Amino acid sequence: MKNQKILIIGMVWPEPNSSAAGTRMLQLIELLQQNGCEITFASAAADSEFAFDVTQIGVAKVPIVLNDASFDAFVKTFNPQIVLFDRFVTEEQFGWRVAENCPNALRILDTEDLHFLRLARQLAFKEKREFSTPDLFSDTAKREIASILRCDLSLIISETERNLLQNEFKIDASLLHYLAFLVDEIDAQTLKDFPDFSNRKDFIFIGNFLHEPNWNTVQYLKETIWPHIHKLLPEARLKIYGAYPSQKVLQLHKPSDQFYIMGRAADAAAVVKNARVVLAPIRFGAGAKGKLIEAMQCGTPSVTTTIGAESMPGNLPWNGTIANDPDEIVRAAAELYQNEMLWKQAQSNGIAILNNRYSKRIFEKNFLDAISKLQSNLQKHRQQNFIGLILQHHLLASTKYLSRWIEAKNK
Repeated sequence: MKNQKILIIGMVWPEPNSSAAGTRMLQLIELLQQNGCEITFASAAADSEFAFDVTQIGVAKVPIVLNDASFDAFVKTFNPQIVLFDRFVTEEQFGWRVAENCPNALRILDTEDLHFLRLARQLAFKEKREFSTPDLFSDTAKREIASILRCDLSLIISETERNLLQNEFKIDASLLHYLAFLVDEIDAQTLKDFPDFSNRKDFIFIGNFLHEPNWNTVQYLKETIWPHIHKLLPEARLKIYGAYPSQKVLQLHKPSDQFYIMGRAADAAAVVKNARVVLAPIRFGAGAKGKLIEAMQCGTPSVTTTIGAESMPGNLPWNGTIANDPDEIVRAAAELYQNEMLWKQAQSNGIAILNNRYSKRIFEKNFLDAISKLQSNLQKHRQQNFIGLILQHHLLASTKYLSRWIEAKNK
């Protein structure tokens, strides 16, 4: 893969201190750079004061415009061998332009998580009913799966989601690549540097407030979970960290109940490392949870739900406790907070999960091999995905002319 030019089209500029999606993107960039690729990151999003400056790591940064022929000229001149779309919406907006101007470029979709799965679970939760398979067949699902079919390869962050796409939606395995979070292994020295049980205190939850599952979790903690833990452990505090807190989030701050809204964490790893327990009773969502990976990286046990831990531990014991009933969550949190032996075992479990299921050495070669194999056989690969060719044809016919109309209107 050496000396290949890669264009990443981001839905937003990466914010690793705000979201797991930003962290994931930087992991992908690092992996590709280590293998000699020249990377340009482009986005139509407004710049943010919290965005990571990718130019610091040798990545070119290019602002692009939606519904504008300037992108066609840019991509044609740059002429990348690989284009990586950050989430399906970006592929909808720019995929047809890439296909038209750089037909031989390998098109990869990084799904982050399956949006249609998260939204289906969210809808069922809001309607106070059990989530069921028919909930999946939404307009968002049609759009997201069409995007997966149009691309040469889609990166899936959760084995549960890969299995869902293959079994429920009959997506061919050749179009999907399971690529987990790519983390460094925890060695003996790292473990030694962790603060121990007695030097940690408080519960913590951390998550971007623009993400609905996070906001819902904070409400659940405030109304249902924390009042009972506070009765059992009156000295313990629950600190809620997260980027982009709204006024309704800030209003939940109540020091008299030991419930603290802390806002954005300047150094997320530092605050997680000094907490004793991560409390994340997530009630709906999808993908692998970056906050729970970060907890393991910081040697901090966690209490979460089946949805929170979905597909993450495989057959290994969890980094703490998985519980869905509010009373069980309260009991588990209090016990983990007070029982040093249990806490240490949970920490060991988390390290085993990280080293055995998320170490980047497990995934890097397979991913690079998959790309090389596709590039050497791209025409045949696309012919075998005839539905994808049909969808590409119709997208060109519909989206292209809508985009051209908007472009003309804007002039």
